Amino acid sequence: MARHIVSVLVENEAGALSRISGLFSARGYNIESLTVAPTEDASMSRMTIVTSGSDDVVEQITKQLNKLVDVVKVVDLSEAEHIERELMLIKVRAGQKERDDMKRMADIFRGRIIDVTEKTYTIELTGDASKLDAFIVAIDRTAILETVRTGTSGIGRGERILRV
Repeated sequence: MARHIVSVLVENEAGALSRISGLFSARGYNIESLTVAPTEDASMSRMTIVTSGSDDVVEQITKQLNKLVDVVKVVDLSEAEHIERELMLIKVRAGQKERDDMKRMADIFRGRIIDVTEKTYTIELTGDASKLDAFIVAIDRTAILETVRTGTSGIGRGERILRV
């Protein structure tokens, strides 16, 4: 079971997300993460879907996606060199005793402290999923108050683009 990042260019229409997620659900495929946002062309949105499965399963998903009316183009980014990033906001306990350690850990992982209160820090981190997972493992788990992650966004390297 390999991890695949499927990038889908869709018409920015009501119900497109529902139809695509429904396709996955109806066939028993799991979506590990999903990000959606408009592109530079306001009539188009780009979805980045992370799923796991054999190459045959992902090929089948791609074929099914291409049959949907709203779908303009589908690319499995995992087939070639690509860049992927995820954003995490993590609120941690940061009283007098913990502040220095939390600041140091944020710096080591190239995170930014974006909110400070008497008892908490909110840290912003970007990177691939393994980097964000490593940060969570590296800090005291009992210090974690809340975590929010965007899911993976990806783009092909070099000349490889997803466009009409």
